[in-house]
Amino acid sequence: MSHLPFLSSKLMHIPDGFLSVLVSAIFWMISIMVLIKALRETNRLLSERQVPLMGVLAAAIFAGQMLNFTVIGGTSGHLLGAALATILLGPWPAVLIMTSVVSIQALLFQDGGILALGANIFNMAMIGVFVSQAIYTYVTSLLKKKSWVFFVSGFVAAWASIFIASLSCALQLSLSGTSPANVVVPAMAAIHALIGIGEGLITAGALVFIFAARKDLLHNDLSKTGDHKGIIIGGSLIAIVLAVLSPIASSHPDGLEWVAEQSGFLGIAQDAFYEIIPDYTMPGINDPALATIVAGIIGVVIVFVVAYGVARNEKHSKRNQISHG
Repeated sequence: MSHLPFLSSKLMHIPDGFLSVLVSAIFWMISIMVLIKALRETNRLLSERQVPLMGVLAAAIFAGQMLNFTVIGGTSGHLLGAALATILLGPWPAVLIMTSVVSIQALLFQDGGILALGANIFNMAMIGVFVSQAIYTYVTSLLKKKSWVFFVSGFVAAWASIFIASLSCALQLSLSGTSPANVVVPAMAAIHALIGIGEGLITAGALVFIFAARKDLLHNDLSKTGDHKGIIIGGSLIAIVLAVLSPIASSHPDGLEWVAEQSGFLGIAQDAFYEIIPDYTMPGINDPALATIVAGIIGVVIVFVVAYGVARNEKHSKRNQISHG
């Protein structure tokens, strides 16, 4: 962990040691089953020209998650991005986008444990996405004749995605015997209710920008095959800029880390058994800010390639099935 005041500690996801082996295994199985469904539905729904959007959106969300923002009482939060991905591409592609981000964070940057990866995917790529979808759809239906419906619905959906995902994490910790439910659930709920406000504001701001640039994207019609070159180029540039800005992230602990410290179970976190680019800092670079920027740019590129590759592979598989049918 970095001790420099301008670099975040970056413990953002559940590390190994926080969850029991049984709880981890259960959520791995659930996540795998949902991912199989997500692959099939994305194959069916996603248009050919929207495939690159999955890569761009995944890259931008990854970069955005590196920018922790100060909340209150010595804590920080970071973008989840599940609501934004869901609003723009629908729930099933969003599940794959968020899974790509969370998996690369664990495998390459040692952010979140490998054993706990199934639970992290469940919380962020599934609970975050499906809560966003339900809330966004409901609020939009209530305000469908209002010009500002996308922004309000997006804010509420984003806030709810953070809040409910944090409760899911708290229940996993409780089921694992890490912390009693009457301690960890209120603590996680209180801090993430505040973090959710930041998530909501960021999401609403992004929707305002998209509304001004490409209003059609907010209608979430995956059958459309319009020209997305502008949004792809713009999204890629935004992802790179966010990665370059990553050294100014808040140095305060993330909500989960803060709760773990306050509740007395932070010490049971286990370090990864290997390191590639730990703590979002590129090894071999002495300047800490530059090391973080380089790590962020590498992450942006890899996440884009993974998410784009998954989407592209699904479309090729679909075409092969049709041609051999």
